Amino acid sequence: MFQFLKRRESTKNQLDNKGDYQQAINQAAEDANSFEALPAFIPTSPEEYQLVSVIATAIAAGENSDSQFVVKTILKRNPEARTVALIAASLAAEAAEDSQLIVKTIQKKK
Repeated sequence: MFQFLKRRESTKNQLDNKGDYQQAINQAAEDANSFEALPAFIPTSPEEYQLVSVIATAIAAGENSDSQFVVKTILKRNPEARTVALIAASLAAEAAEDSQLIVKTIQKKK
């Protein structure tokens, strides 16, 4: 007979909890903004430019010795991103041994 009162009271509790729900959503949005992307490649040191440029242009030139190349940027693999990707892929591959995984992005907390 008084079931409608119980339903009405539970609806009121749900409305009160919506404020908590909205606060949780706001907290999750703030947490999502507190991460920054970890670049897969980072700039190399100026000492490495000459060696890398010579090797890259030699490979690109092949048999055409009269060709000229301009190397604009030289990047190297980020060791931190490589380590994290290797660990994450290894942990994920534990579930399926014959799987091939690709890590697309890595983010770290600011």
